[in-house]
Amino acid sequence: MLFQRFEKLIDVFKPVADIAPPKGMLRFYAHYLKQVWPLMIVVLLVGFVAAVIEVALFSFLGRLIDLTQTTPSGEFFARHGGDLLWMALVALIIRPLVSGLHDLLTHQAINPGLTNMIRWQNHRYLLRQSLSFFHNDFAGRLAQRVMQTGPALRDSTMQVVDALWHVLVYAGSALYLFAEADPRLMIPLSLWILGYASALWYFVPRIKQRAAAASASRSRVMGRIVDGYSNIATLKLFAHAREEENYAREAMGELLAKVRLQSRTITSLDVLITSLNGLLIVATGALALWLWNGDAISTGAIALALGLAIRINNMAEWVMWVVNGIFENVGTVQDGMHTLAQPRLVLDHQGATPMRVPRGHIRFEGIHFHYGKQSGVIAGLDLDVRPGEKIGLIGPSGAGKSTLINLLLRLYELQEGRILIDDQDITTLTQESLRANIGVVTQDTSLLHRSIRENLLYGKPGASDEQLQDALRKAHAEGFIQNLDDGQGGHGLAALVGERGVKLSGGQRQRIAIARVLLKDAPILVLDEATSALDSEVEAAIQESLDTLMQGKTVIAIAHRLSTIARMDRLVVIDQGQLIETGSHAELLERGGLYARLWQRQTGGFVGLE
Repeated sequence: MLFQRFEKLIDVFKPVADIAPPKGMLRFYAHYLKQVWPLMIVVLLVGFVAAVIEVALFSFLGRLIDLTQTTPSGEFFARHGGDLLWMALVALIIRPLVSGLHDLLTHQAINPGLTNMIRWQNHRYLLRQSLSFFHNDFAGRLAQRVMQTGPALRDSTMQVVDALWHVLVYAGSALYLFAEADPRLMIPLSLWILGYASALWYFVPRIKQRAAAASASRSRVMGRIVDGYSNIATLKLFAHAREEENYAREAMGELLAKVRLQSRTITSLDVLITSLNGLLIVATGALALWLWNGDAISTGAIALALGLAIRINNMAEWVMWVVNGIFENVGTVQDGMHTLAQPRLVLDHQGATPMRVPRGHIRFEGIHFHYGKQSGVIAGLDLDVRPGEKIGLIGPSGAGKSTLINLLLRLYELQEGRILIDDQDITTLTQESLRANIGVVTQDTSLLHRSIRENLLYGKPGASDEQLQDALRKAHAEGFIQNLDDGQGGHGLAALVGERGVKLSGGQRQRIAIARVLLKDAPILVLDEATSALDSEVEAAIQESLDTLMQGKTVIAIAHRLSTIARMDRLVVIDQGQLIETGSHAELLERGGLYARLWQRQTGGFVGLE
């Protein structure tokens, strides 16, 4: 019950504004820490009390030695019983309670809560990044940054909190107690503080810089390794195990060099601090003995001075490793920040409204788009798709057909022009509602590494088993699904499909994708090489289901096999991002343009169309 109370102090999944984390290290930290600031204040206060208790025990030890020398043994407990009882209470009850409270706040509240809150918010933000964002990075590296930034930010923050109080309280209290015994005892400690601060001032920025470089190299290694695993079939087909080894080895070699450089800096700092610590103990002990020899301080003061010097020595080495950990974690946070704080390129505009599709009328008006190139992929294209019209989009590879679909789905932003659906500019609509009203089957069908059922439910969450079976039957997929066994206890609809659906054939993945769109039943349908992975017999069987699916919908279909879209209401031919021909199959053949040449090339003049 006690653990649960502390575990609930941070609401990991609380609603927050869906905005980009700020750039700039301090602002990035503050963005997350301000969400749990009351808890961090409590941790600071508890840490302060814990450090004061530690120093008080050392102070009492010196006082205890003096009391034993100045009080007759028979009267010791009678005179000082109250003091002894108080310190016993501090050591046996108060100190464990404060330490326990610190552990509960750290291990039950902050460690799991803050870490996973940061992970959740970063994952939620990245999910809505633009498509180009994911195309420009390794999936493994993105996942690593989401997973590692949270614990790195948490650890560096908690290390700063702990180190802050230990340094301030121990050094400050030691100076005060030394001054109380004899001001001259302050000299070694004051010189040590100056040397320690100078060492940190020199080495810490270098550790930070080299830790950030090592973290970036570590992410590069992760990206290359995951890239190889994700494309293991290609690697084996081309017998490129040796090349893949060298690809990863190059990144690992770079990481090794960066880590060694970082380790040299840490080792140099360690040797310097250890030397300074030895000087502190020897100088403090020698000075205390010299003062005691001259009756300037008591025996208890010697015990206090040496005890605190040894404790500060241990603390200094601990702080040094903490500082190293802090800046190693800061390097990881800095590396993650460069990815996680990137602004989204495609945003819902302020006041965006849900889309309504009463008719399905699509208009492309003077659209221009390029993928960061000088020349446009699509330049000044106009196209009007009437409500319920079924058009076939045709053109050579690279003509801009798939780009046009991506722009319709607003996966990228136009440079010029606009796209209207039922007189609604898609930039004024929410992206979720836009894509919810467009069903898409692509040639590169990618399934989630989940069960068949979960993949199908992407089309219609909450669909019944009867609806699932009906969609599978129409997609001619029920036969092979009944016999699926993933080798992990999953059968039929419960079978896992593997990463990107690798346990299924291309035709099987395509049929699952078609069933998913059948379930979605959106008013606008996009078929981008929807039957490219199917053999002719299965394609002919599914075509009837697709014809049923297309009834009453506005359809844009892309296919390189022209015979599959020649029966559409209208064919639109584009080349180099411009519309060059439009008309029916017969009209375009009669015109003798690009479509006629493509048809002639595919059929050799022997395939007709009924």
